[in-house]
Amino acid sequence: MSEASTGSKRPLSPHLTIYKPIPTMVMSIMHRITGVALYFGMFLLTWWFFSAAAGEDYFNWVNGIFGSIIGQLILFGFSWALVHHMLGGIKHLVQDSGRAMEKAFTTQMAKAHVVVSAGLTVLVWIVAYLAG
Repeated sequence: MSEASTGSKRPLSPHLTIYKPIPTMVMSIMHRITGVALYFGMFLLTWWFFSAAAGEDYFNWVNGIFGSIIGQLILFGFSWALVHHMLGGIKHLVQDSGRAMEKAFTTQMAKAHVVVSAGLTVLVWIVAYLAG
């Protein structure tokens, strides 16, 4: 009889609850999450474009939704996801060339990634409010 049918005590495959979270792992997961968030955020952008084509009344209604506190928080999250994902893409592009692969450096980059993405997002919003 084979081992599979006798119920042998084989180890389980590793999963996220076994590994200790490290900055590079967390940033990899966040890159995937922001990619999904951007996918759904594109629906909001498309809705806004369609509302502009649908007429002034509908456009003003959609702008009212995006201008509310909840709408502003969603737009802020979308813009942060965009900046965070873009920085992750740039990092991957650099690492695909074989550079910046040392463990200590990638850990520092992962920690800086959060700070830089938040700072750039806030800067973009400040510039947008000053321009608008």
